[in-house]
Amino acid sequence: MSTPIDLFALFLHFLTLSLLAIGGAITTVPEMHRFLVDKTGWLSDTGFTASIALAQAAPGPNILFVAVLGYNVAGLAGAAASMAGIMLPSSVLTLTATRWARRNREHVGVRAFSAGMTPLTLGLIIATGWLLALPFLKAEEHRWGTLALMAATVALTLKTRLSLVWMVLAGGVLGALGFV
Repeated sequence: MSTPIDLFALFLHFLTLSLLAIGGAITTVPEMHRFLVDKTGWLSDTGFTASIALAQAAPGPNILFVAVLGYNVAGLAGAAASMAGIMLPSSVLTLTATRWARRNREHVGVRAFSAGMTPLTLGLIIATGWLLALPFLKAEEHRWGTLALMAATVALTLKTRLSLVWMVLAGGVLGALGFV
């Protein structure tokens, strides 16, 4: 059962997630799902996944999925609250930190921080991919196609320099044709 929409709570949640979005907002999708679907019930599991898929298919910045989620929760006010929450702290922090890091790029601490963020970012992106694939893995008619597509994506990423854009396009075409 969903709770009434509280725009300030939506804003604050995305504000908090902004500071955890190492590797981009897409890495916080599992927590967005927990809050919007599991905790508040503001979105269904299907609605959540469809919102992200729609936003990722549209041209424009990757962050647009946050606006689509917010819009599907509370219309234009929800889109504004979620986007303001996700953009404000990370933008200010990024601007400040990158200026400082550029001035201190040879410092051992800056290099260690950069090296340490790589596995963390990779883990968060894998968790997001798993969460988004889960509904298709649970559906028996899509399970093997989804696993094959995941395996092909990993193999192509590791063995070639093929752009991820082409892999996303191929996945979309395979999905539209009913193979996945």
